[in-house]
Amino acid sequence: MEHNTFQRVKKTKKRMYGPEKLLVCGYRAAEHENFLEFLDQCGLKKIPVVFVGEKDSNATLKELLGRGDRSGQGEDSGLKRAVIMSGFTQDSLHLLISAYRSANLPPQLWATLTPVSEGWPIGFLLQELEKEAEAMRQK
Repeated sequence: MEHNTFQRVKKTKKRMYGPEKLLVCGYRAAEHENFLEFLDQCGLKKIPVVFVGEKDSNATLKELLGRGDRSGQGEDSGLKRAVIMSGFTQDSLHLLISAYRSANLPPQLWATLTPVSEGWPIGFLLQELEKEAEAMRQK
Protein backbone atom coordinates (compact mmCIF):
# COMPACT_ATOMS: atom_id res chain seq x y z
CA MET A 1 0.00 0.00 0.00
CA GLU A 2 1.14 3.51 -0.75
CA HIS A 3 2.11 5.71 2.19
CA ASN A 4 1.79 9.47 2.52
CA THR A 5 3.97 11.85 4.44
CA PHE A 6 2.75 14.28 7.06
CA GLN A 7 1.64 17.69 5.88
CA ARG A 8 1.03 20.59 8.22
CA VAL A 9 -2.59 21.71 8.21
CA LYS A 10 -3.03 25.46 8.19
CA LYS A 11 -5.90 27.43 9.64
CA THR A 12 -8.00 28.27 6.60
CA LYS A 13 -11.49 27.77 5.29
CA LYS A 14 -10.11 25.43 2.62
CA ARG A 15 -12.08 22.20 2.56
CA MET A 16 -10.06 18.99 2.65
CA TYR A 17 -10.64 15.86 0.60
CA GLY A 18 -13.82 13.79 0.79
CA PRO A 19 -17.43 14.11 1.90
CA GLU A 20 -17.98 15.95 5.18
CA LYS A 21 -18.15 13.17 7.78
CA LEU A 22 -16.43 11.73 10.85
CA LEU A 23 -15.45 8.10 11.31
CA VAL A 24 -15.28 7.42 15.06
CA CYS A 25 -13.44 4.27 16.20
CA GLY A 26 -12.81 2.64 19.56
CA TYR A 27 -15.65 4.17 21.56
CA ARG A 28 -17.89 2.14 23.85
CA ALA A 29 -21.62 2.44 23.09
CA ALA A 30 -22.11 4.39 26.33
CA GLU A 31 -19.70 7.06 25.02
CA HIS A 32 -21.44 7.69 21.70
CA GLU A 33 -23.99 10.17 22.99
CA ASN A 34 -21.28 12.04 24.93
CA PHE A 35 -19.21 12.37 21.75
CA LEU A 36 -22.22 13.71 19.84
CA GLU A 37 -22.90 16.22 22.65
CA PHE A 38 -19.24 17.25 22.49
CA LEU A 39 -19.61 17.94 18.75
CA ASP A 40 -22.70 20.04 19.49
CA GLN A 41 -20.75 22.08 22.07
CA CYS A 42 -18.03 22.67 19.46
CA GLY A 43 -20.60 23.93 16.95
CA LEU A 44 -20.12 20.84 14.78
CA LYS A 45 -23.48 19.17 15.40
CA LYS A 46 -24.32 19.09 11.69
CA ILE A 47 -21.34 16.84 10.85
CA PRO A 48 -22.49 13.30 10.02
CA VAL A 49 -20.87 10.62 12.21
CA VAL A 50 -20.25 6.92 11.57
CA PHE A 51 -19.32 4.80 14.60
CA VAL A 52 -16.92 2.05 13.49
CA GLY A 53 -16.61 -1.33 15.24
CA GLU A 54 -14.45 -4.44 14.98
CA LYS A 55 -16.76 -6.02 12.43
CA ASP A 56 -15.77 -3.16 10.12
CA SER A 57 -11.99 -3.82 10.29
CA ASN A 58 -11.78 -4.85 6.64
CA ALA A 59 -14.11 -2.14 5.31
CA THR A 60 -12.39 0.61 3.36
CA LEU A 61 -12.68 4.21 4.45
CA LYS A 62 -14.66 4.90 1.27
CA GLU A 63 -17.16 2.16 2.19
CA LEU A 64 -17.50 3.47 5.75
CA LEU A 65 -17.99 7.04 4.51
CA GLY A 66 -20.87 5.78 2.37
CA ARG A 67 -22.82 4.77 5.47
CA GLY A 68 -25.59 6.90 6.92
CA ASP A 69 -25.30 9.39 9.75
CA ARG A 70 -25.17 7.69 13.18
CA SER A 71 -24.50 4.29 11.60
CA GLY A 72 -23.06 1.96 14.23
CA GLN A 73 -24.35 4.05 17.13
CA GLY A 74 -25.03 1.97 20.20
CA GLU A 75 -22.48 -0.73 19.34
CA ASP A 76 -19.27 -1.10 21.38
CA SER A 77 -16.00 -0.86 19.50
CA GLY A 78 -12.78 -2.54 20.60
CA LEU A 79 -10.77 -0.89 17.82
CA LYS A 80 -8.01 1.59 18.59
CA ARG A 81 -9.55 4.91 19.64
CA ALA A 82 -9.41 7.29 16.67
CA VAL A 83 -11.29 9.90 14.70
CA ILE A 84 -10.88 10.17 10.93
CA MET A 85 -12.06 13.46 9.48
CA SER A 86 -13.31 13.75 5.92
CA GLY A 87 -14.23 16.92 4.05
CA PHE A 88 -13.53 19.19 7.00
CA THR A 89 -12.34 22.74 6.59
CA GLN A 90 -8.90 23.19 8.05
CA ASP A 91 -10.42 25.64 10.57
CA SER A 92 -12.91 22.98 11.74
CA LEU A 93 -10.14 20.41 12.07
CA HIS A 94 -8.19 22.72 14.37
CA LEU A 95 -11.33 23.59 16.34
CA LEU A 96 -12.22 19.93 16.92
CA ILE A 97 -8.74 18.79 17.95
CA SER A 98 -8.14 21.81 20.21
CA ALA A 99 -11.52 21.46 21.92
CA TYR A 100 -10.93 17.73 22.41
CA ARG A 101 -7.56 18.33 24.04
CA SER A 102 -8.90 21.17 26.18
CA ALA A 103 -11.69 18.91 27.47
CA ASN A 104 -9.06 16.47 28.81
CA LEU A 105 -10.71 13.56 27.03
CA PRO A 106 -8.88 10.21 26.61
CA PRO A 107 -6.00 10.25 24.11
CA GLN A 108 -6.86 9.09 20.61
CA LEU A 109 -5.43 8.98 17.13
CA TRP A 110 -6.40 11.58 14.53
CA ALA A 111 -6.35 11.40 10.74
CA THR A 112 -7.78 13.07 7.69
CA LEU A 113 -8.99 11.29 4.60
CA THR A 114 -6.74 11.41 1.54
CA PRO A 115 -7.20 10.06 -1.99
CA VAL A 116 -4.71 7.32 -1.07
CA SER A 117 -6.16 6.37 2.33
CA GLU A 118 -9.79 6.17 1.18
CA GLY A 119 -9.03 2.77 -0.37
CA TRP A 120 -7.42 1.41 2.80
CA PRO A 121 -9.24 -0.89 5.21
CA ILE A 122 -9.89 0.89 8.51
CA GLY A 123 -7.91 -1.78 10.39
CA PHE A 124 -4.83 -1.07 8.27
CA LEU A 125 -5.17 2.70 8.73
CA LEU A 126 -5.42 2.32 12.50
CA GLN A 127 -2.23 0.19 12.52
CA GLU A 128 -0.41 2.83 10.46
CA LEU A 129 -1.64 5.63 12.72
CA GLU A 130 -0.41 3.74 15.78
CA LYS A 131 3.02 3.26 14.17
CA GLU A 132 3.19 6.98 13.32
CA ALA A 133 2.15 7.94 16.87
CA GLU A 134 4.83 5.65 18.32
CA ALA A 135 7.47 7.16 16.00
CA MET A 136 6.44 10.65 17.15
CA ARG A 137 6.71 9.60 20.81
CA GLN A 138 10.23 8.30 20.13
CA LYS A 139 11.37 11.72 18.83
